[in-house]
Formats: sequence, structure tokens, C-alpha cells
Amino acid sequence: MEVNVPKQEHLLALKVMRLTKPTLFTNIPVTCEEKDLPGDLFNQLMRDDPSTVNGAEILMLGEMLTLPQNFGNIFLGETFSSYISVHNDSNQVVKDILVKADLQTSSQRLNLSASNAAVAELKPDCCIDDVIHHEVKEIGTHILVCAVSYTTQGGEKMYFRKFFKFQVLKPLDVKTKFYNAETDEVFLEAQIQNITTSPMFMEKVSLEPSIMYNVTELNSVGKAGECVSTFGSRAYLQPMDTRQYLYCLKPKKEFAEKAGIIKGVTVIGKLDIVWKTNLGERGRLQTSQLQRMAPGYGDVRLSLEAIPDTVNLEEPFHITCKITNCSSERTMDLVLEMCNTNSIHWCGISGRQLGKLHPSSSLCLALTLLSSVQGLQSVSGLRLTDTFLKRTYEYDDIAQVCVVSSAIKVES
Repeated sequence: MEVNVPKQEHLLALKVMRLTKPTLFTNIPVTCEEKDLPGDLFNQLMRDDPSTVNGAEILMLGEMLTLPQNFGNIFLGETFSSYISVHNDSNQVVKDILVKADLQTSSQRLNLSASNAAVAELKPDCCIDDVIHHEVKEIGTHILVCAVSYTTQGGEKMYFRKFFKFQVLKPLDVKTKFYNAETDEVFLEAQIQNITTSPMFMEKVSLEPSIMYNVTELNSVGKAGECVSTFGSRAYLQPMDTRQYLYCLKPKKEFAEKAGIIKGVTVIGKLDIVWKTNLGERGRLQTSQLQRMAPGYGDVRLSLEAIPDTVNLEEPFHITCKITNCSSERTMDLVLEMCNTNSIHWCGISGRQLGKLHPSSSLCLALTLLSSVQGLQSVSGLRLTDTFLKRTYEYDDIAQVCVVSSAIKVES
């Protein structure tokens, strides 16, 4: 015959509650036009409702606060706060009470207890309280494990634990795009979308560049001597809305000479995003290091250092070119050839020797051109020949200039 032995009840009771701020009360407005049968009845009821905002009764946002009725959502980058209470429900003194709170994620287990020391004794109807805080840095399933151990008056050691499971969601969707300029500048476009159900106040969105670059934010414009955000004075991001941020990165002086020969994947930096929701709950996300595939320039790179925007018809103008030997091993012996096009004519000696160009080094050339056709003209026709390998590198559509009639004065 099988006998069921009743499970021994514990002398202590454990309660765990999440600490969150209240939310603004939302009401559902019911209104109608004055010519309808109810007339002004619905509008008057809304005006008399103490939960509505005076003068804005038809808005769903109210003046009152409501306490949270459930666990709520936890988003990545926010701070998870919880109140832990151990209460002595018995009529005897309990000794050596130890309360331990651990947070188990998919990759690690964290101890969140403020103190790991045991409480000597706990009298009847008394409690031990603790508040834990943790900045959530992983998405997915999290388990809060609360364990309690104690000793009864009879010297028996007791132990129990409880599990509280919750999901951490992603608050923002971040997408990045890179644009490589001919002047070694890199433009980063960051698209940030609010994928939560409540609006966010975007406190800060900045780019922390890597050691190679200096960054300039292009998200403000000068107005009356002050920098004004392109998004306006109110930096709110509504649910499912997307905002685009733009940054320009320039290589530092010590890396500028090597910018033309960088190959493979280069680290740009990381985005730092800070926002606030509801009643000022702060969240922060920092992306991993952003990387881009460095553009390939081949063995020899030709870039423009200086060129005028507008030139006069049939009048010479000057440009400055920079030639870089992107090879890290061999020296080149270069010959410069200049081929005329239908609209652009080169002034100077074609086929001249530029001399030897050592690996990872560069030289600057001042060249003169003349245009015989008005309009936007493309600078083309440069040829570089390496006499060592008998290899020719062709450079067309290097840049564009606007050619105007000589009767029009070109401002310098």
C-alpha cells in the first residue's frame, strides 16, 4: 500500500516583484457631430471626465497615472530592477538566512545579490528586503533564479528556490550603409527604427570612430549662428518610424598617406544610442564594431587633390593629381601620357617620365587643361605606364567641371 507523505512547508515565503514606473492613463474618446442625435452629450461627458486633458479631451493621452498590472516588456539596453522579499510566516525564529539572486542568460550566469553574507536571525513577521538592478545586454530568454537557505530552531537546514522567466526584446532596428568618396572620406548612413509600441525620446545618437578616423556629424545645420538638428526641436521617434543619421569619417593625418593602400576589411567605429521612454526610463545600446570592405584601387591609384568647380571656355585651368603606388613590394617606373578628348584638351608634354615610385609612396602632379565645349565636361584621357612590367593603367571620368562662356565671370 502506497502512502503519500505531505510535503514539508517552508517557514519562509519568497516574493519577487519587478519595479517599474507607472504609465500614463489612456482613454478611448467617444464623440459625434453636433447635428447627430446625442448632440453635445458625448463631448460634455469627456470634458467632465477627470482623466482627460483639459482642452484636448479627444486625445487618448490622459492626465492620470496607472500602476503596472503585469510584468510588462523588457527591452535590450534597459535596466531590469526587481524587489525581492523574504518573509518569516512562522511563529519561530529562523537563523542563518541566505538569499541569493542569479540571472541566467543563454551565455552566462550573473550574481545580482547586493550582499552574499547570511543574516543571523529572522524573527516572526519580519522580512529581508533586497532590490537588484541589471542593465540588460542580451536578447532572448532570461531566468531569474532566487534561492533561499536557512536553519530552523531545531537545527534543520532548509533550502528552496524559485524561477522567474522573462523575454528580452529588441527595441531598435539598426541598419548601416557605407559610401566611399574619392577623397578617402567615408560616409556612414545609419537607419534607426523604433520597433517598440511606445514613442522614444532620442537623447543621443553618436558615432565613436576607430583609431584611424576623425568623425563629423552631419545631422545639424547652422541657423542664426547656432547648430539646429535636422530632425527639429523635438527628437521623438514614434513606433515603427525610422530616422536616418549621417556621419563623415576622415582618416587621421598619420593614416592619411596609407588610406589609399588599405586593403581588406577596415574597422570604422561603433554607434552609441541613448533614449528615454514613458516617464524617463533610460535605455542605451552600443553596436559592435562597424566594418566596411575597403575599396580596391589596384596597383596604382590616381586621385584628385584640387580641381576648380567652374572654368571659362577655351581658357587654361589647373588641376592637381596624386599618384600612389599601392603595391607593398615592388617599385614602379612610371610614364605619364595625356590623350585629348572631343571636349577636353591637355596642355603640356605627353609621354614624360615621372621617375621611380617606391612601394606605398605617392607623388603629386600639377596639370593644365583647356575645354573647347561648354557645359558639364568630364576630365579623361590620363594614362600611366609602368616600364618595368610594360603595363598601362587608364584613367577616364576622373572628375567633372562646369565650362561656361568666357563672357561670364567665374568667381574664384
